[in-house]
Amino acid sequence: MAEPLDSLDTRGLVDELCAGAKDSSSILLQASDAQVDGTLQSLAAALRDNHDLILEANEKDVEAARARDLAEALIDRLSLDADRIEGIASGVETVQSFPCPVGKVLWQTERPNGLDIQRVAVPIGVLGMIYESRPNVTVDAAALCLKSRNAVVLRGGSESLHSSIALHGLIQAALIENDLPPECVSMIPISDRAAVGHMLAANNYIDVMIPRGGRGLIERVMNEARMPVFGHLDGLCHIYIHPSAQADIAREVTLNAKMRRTGVCGAVETLLLDSALDQTIAKDVVSTLLDNGCEVVGDKLARALDSRIGEAAAADWTTEYLAPKISVAVVSGAKEAVKHINSYGSHHTDSILCEDADAAQYFLNNVDSGIVLHNASTQFADGGEFGMGAEIGIATGKMHARGPVGLEQLCTYKYIVRGTGQTRP
Repeated sequence: MAEPLDSLDTRGLVDELCAGAKDSSSILLQASDAQVDGTLQSLAAALRDNHDLILEANEKDVEAARARDLAEALIDRLSLDADRIEGIASGVETVQSFPCPVGKVLWQTERPNGLDIQRVAVPIGVLGMIYESRPNVTVDAAALCLKSRNAVVLRGGSESLHSSIALHGLIQAALIENDLPPECVSMIPISDRAAVGHMLAANNYIDVMIPRGGRGLIERVMNEARMPVFGHLDGLCHIYIHPSAQADIAREVTLNAKMRRTGVCGAVETLLLDSALDQTIAKDVVSTLLDNGCEVVGDKLARALDSRIGEAAAADWTTEYLAPKISVAVVSGAKEAVKHINSYGSHHTDSILCEDADAAQYFLNNVDSGIVLHNASTQFADGGEFGMGAEIGIATGKMHARGPVGLEQLCTYKYIVRGTGQTRP
């Protein structure tokens, strides 16, 4: 298994890898479906066959993370086990099963002069992917990029470097086995932070940058990148419980949204309770959270529900805990709930629990987030759960891609115009 490299010439290494990816992108565009699908099939098999190698590399990263006393939420995102490896392999197979999005006719018209005009899906070209702590992103990004005929340059976080390098080795072997250039999926194999800056400046090679990680990383990428960025800000997700909510749905969905996995971006961080909500239901929801080990802080009205609720500070309404902690506020009606979410949220994922159809529609129409749900957990904010097989992340911006970024979102388009000798008057 390859070990992380040290390099005195980080800029030269980054430029070499980016140039290789750009050169390979034209070859990938011309690759047959059999080559690409064969690569993904080979990769899925390799993930299962090299289970022990992957776990050995991952254990090095987990041990180092614990030695550095990193947060449990980060360690959870970093850790792999048999089930997670199988999930990654299954995700690759799902992506493989989808039709290639390239060449799809998105719009077509015939002009009065006889010109036939089509808007056709094409790859973006070369993607840059900078991510923290999640080794599964190495495989998810590779699978999605290959299927959408995009080359990609990966730069994983230092905390997951052993895992990412092990996974990347399997990806490159699968590419070679199917007669595709290994440079189609390149990885910067060093932890030197200067590599990030060099990637962000490589707009002559990289067409779009995709960051995935904490707010510090996202803000740096969005501020420094010389190419367009798919913004993936933090997951400051909300649940609003309307007075018409069913008691069991309110309790179970909120518990799942917070406690299923507290370290994922779809975990709910703020709970909004309607002032007209039955107090028995409200108390049941917060006591269930508390009884399951979740710390709860709230405003004055929320604290009256249970003596164990602490006082919320102003910062709590803008904090992504990624931990067993939640803030609770009492609001007066759906309009106030929507105003709170649009003011304090990160435009990621928000949910309303209710049986009132008008309230649900108002919420779905007016919450300004990439994903809005009705009577469902925010932890469904995942490309796999949306039927995409995998995702590169949840985009919180409004340009091009929004919500889960899967195959179709990794394509742009061009216009193809066919004529019979027309000239413009």
